[in-house]
Amino acid sequence: MGTLYLVATPIGNLEDMSPRAVRTLREARLIAAEDTRVTRNLLTHFKLHTPLTSYFEHNKLTKLDAILAELTRGDVALVSDAGTPAINDPGYELVRAAIEAEHTVCPIPGPSAPLAALAASGLPTDSFIYLGYLPRKSSERRELLRQVETLPYTLLFLESPHRLPAALHDLETSLGNRQIAVARELTKVHEQIWRGSIAEATLYFTQNEPRGEFTLVVAGRTKRGVEKWSEDKVKIAIKFGLKLGESPSVLAKRVAQESGWKRKEIYNRITAIQG
Repeated sequence: MGTLYLVATPIGNLEDMSPRAVRTLREARLIAAEDTRVTRNLLTHFKLHTPLTSYFEHNKLTKLDAILAELTRGDVALVSDAGTPAINDPGYELVRAAIEAEHTVCPIPGPSAPLAALAASGLPTDSFIYLGYLPRKSSERRELLRQVETLPYTLLFLESPHRLPAALHDLETSLGNRQIAVARELTKVHEQIWRGSIAEATLYFTQNEPRGEFTLVVAGRTKRGVEKWSEDKVKIAIKFGLKLGESPSVLAKRVAQESGWKRKEIYNRITAIQG
């Protein structure tokens, strides 16, 4: 019975590849890789010649039986394009299947963009929630953020560069102007960790084109409760909600919860804007 090794690989800097990870990839019978082209470059750099098979989002279920069959003959290593496999990358189903087939599953720890960003953020690290990529649609982003806006834990998200400004806008609208660390290109040549308020981040990344993959580290809810919004901010939130097609009653309830204003006050302003 073989072992399924979950091997973390560099997120940018190849010097972060551990000797144990290199040895595991060398000794495995097979490497299941998210993108065989990316992993082949990694293997070439470390002079490794282990056979590769693809294992990515669109074939992860059809490949299970073949990989489990290989595990009956020897060890298999699972890698993603970068970072720790099964963390926001394909792997969960394979891990579950290996466990159910009574194979040993062994993690080989290493690089992880969310943990690296959290450690360097300057925000509390004793308790946090990792939520992966924010939803693509604004309405879905806001719904997710409403579910976590009262939690006191530091929040971690991933985001792509072309959606970053809109995501920051929704973060401020839904969570308030909290402190945030915006990390990009971690361990790479153009690594940057920007720290400040969400409003300041929105302004900065509107004026400076976002490039690279981003990790957002957002402060949790403080015990002070909701900080009352200015009237200008309330008007902006109302206009944005109306643009999204929210009904006046739903919009009034949501903005009242987020802003510290009374629901009737919000509804009256919605009516005035519509009129």
